[in-house]
Amino acid sequence: MRFATYRHDGSTRAGVVDGDVVHALPAGTTVLDLVRAGLPAAVEAGTAALAEPEVPLADVTLLPPLQAPTVRDFVAFEEHVEGVRKAIDGVAGVPPEWYQAPTFYFTNPYALVGAHDDVAVPPNSQRFDFELEVAVVVGRDGASLSPEQAREHVFGYTVLNDWSARDLQAREMRVSLGPAKGKDSATTLGPWLVTADELEPYRDDEGFLALDMRVSVNGTEVGQDLLSNMGWPFEELISYASRGTEVRAGDVLGSGTSGNGGCLAELWGTRGEAAPPPLQPGDVVEMTVEGIGTIRNRVVAGVDLPPVAPARARPRTRKRPAAS
Repeated sequence: MRFATYRHDGSTRAGVVDGDVVHALPAGTTVLDLVRAGLPAAVEAGTAALAEPEVPLADVTLLPPLQAPTVRDFVAFEEHVEGVRKAIDGVAGVPPEWYQAPTFYFTNPYALVGAHDDVAVPPNSQRFDFELEVAVVVGRDGASLSPEQAREHVFGYTVLNDWSARDLQAREMRVSLGPAKGKDSATTLGPWLVTADELEPYRDDEGFLALDMRVSVNGTEVGQDLLSNMGWPFEELISYASRGTEVRAGDVLGSGTSGNGGCLAELWGTRGEAAPPPLQPGDVVEMTVEGIGTIRNRVVAGVDLPPVAPARARPRTRKRPAAS
């Protein structure tokens, strides 16, 4: 089943996608409500909605499928790390720490955008990039889950584009912290949330989802990979995210960027030049993941802001000056 959030005739609704139409769920119901209710209850509600009047998808504006309380983004593709590390910090190869455990950062849940929304270039960035990913949505609360337990906590999957300002990211990560402003301007989720059962036929003998993933810029394919090239399956990522803490229903966990052209920075690192060039206003980025769907965003000019003030030189005195 495919759950979407959309705007139609001035109102925002949650609905069930069936082919090229959508059927509205009861007014006031959100996709996050369905996720928190659990997969069986969500499927029951979705089945009932299929009897409601249909609206062509062409007549609606797709929003992010759900308002996620948290968004974690992993870096689970070895090939991506090989290329992008050279482009970001100038060092070739995969750090040995990458192999020891999954790594993620928290990104901005307020910056989620829909499948066809325009995306603005972040202020003062000259090296804007996309990242082709799939995200899993947690369907049940849990803490310190085993991978086996974590599989039972999967609600479904969606396509994720982790838009990245590579110049801002490179500066931030030299401070051994971040990324921050290099990543928090926009994250596309969409076009809808596909329940886990729909993708089970794609699971390979090692437990990975062998989904074809493709990205193009202005109609020219730039990257293609299989989701099954992840170093860890999603169950391992959920387990790690919950280790010593908790995950909750509605949390979004990104796979990290695919290899073989899943982002421009990977290609810059392997080729030693900015080819293809950074994204510019007017560019259209389209991503398609087998079994899920397609997102398509146009890059637009961002707000023009003054440069950030540098840190002030400080004398490091330890006492306040004496009062005059």
